[in-house]
Amino acid sequence: MSNAARPRRHDAATADERIIWPAAFGQRFLVTVDVEEEFDWTAPLDRRHRSTRAMRAFGPAHRRFAEAGVGLNCMVDYPVAVDPVAVGILSECLGDGRSEIGAQLHSWVTPPYQEVVDPFTSHAGNLPIALEAAKLDMLTDAIDASFGIRPRIFRSGRYGLGPSSLSLLASRGYRIDSSMRALHDYHAVGGMNFSAIDAHGFRREGMVELPLTSVYTGLLRRRGAGLYRRAGRWPHGRGVLARAGLLSRIPLTPEGVDIRDALAGIDQALADGVRLLTFSFHSPTLEPGHTPYVRDARDRALFDRWWDAVFDRLAKHGVAATTIDEVLAAAG
Repeated sequence: MSNAARPRRHDAATADERIIWPAAFGQRFLVTVDVEEEFDWTAPLDRRHRSTRAMRAFGPAHRRFAEAGVGLNCMVDYPVAVDPVAVGILSECLGDGRSEIGAQLHSWVTPPYQEVVDPFTSHAGNLPIALEAAKLDMLTDAIDASFGIRPRIFRSGRYGLGPSSLSLLASRGYRIDSSMRALHDYHAVGGMNFSAIDAHGFRREGMVELPLTSVYTGLLRRRGAGLYRRAGRWPHGRGVLARAGLLSRIPLTPEGVDIRDALAGIDQALADGVRLLTFSFHSPTLEPGHTPYVRDARDRALFDRWWDAVFDRLAKHGVAATTIDEVLAAAG
């Protein structure tokens, strides 16, 4: 059976798959960064878009996180991994002792180039298994060659985690995957369905899975999955529910999520007993003009204020930053 014919819905974690975090771990958080080339988010994907000029903003941004005691888990894709300037910038960041180099597979800019680039093939898990594996090997080897590090944590670009992806990762020495975006469904754009995945960490196929944290808030949050899906069929249905305080889906990212919603999402995730919150953003967002989320200097200042408010709220809850070493030790 071809990958295209396989179901792309990821099942909810079973009780046996759930990670039982030790009491001493408390409640922690990770910040992950999709470290990647710049491209026009509104245009079709194109292999020719490989510039990494926005990496010049990465060092100063990293220093702000380091001053707050927060490491960055840098999910590096192929154009970044083979750019000596970008590698130098990221290597300096590792000096904080808390940051980590991981891998992010953007299939359309990672050799071998055997597929037609389109929305479906941009999700690596939709590719034939042999081609997905070849691209994963090319990326992993490039990171090893540039940084002298075999990456332990992985993200599939566009959350394109397919039916064979976890086993491919485990066989290559990866320990953690963070490709599942809790409560999100990308099947309409050729991608994967994570609507059954919640924000709690779990084990599957030899891997620790740390979903990107998303939660439902609002008076009707317990009806979240079904109601959110149905509301998407109505004109502005989800917006109406959110403005009425009935139902919102909040991912923990500064990209498209305002500060008030993010703080509400943190509060709800902790109330739900989520022991490890996983935040994310994209590296081109650090320089205005590359993503829809930071278009100018004002947006860039708001980005920094977002993190200041988030770190303050986490500190008030007693939630500390953690590292991949600490996560793996706690996961057992």
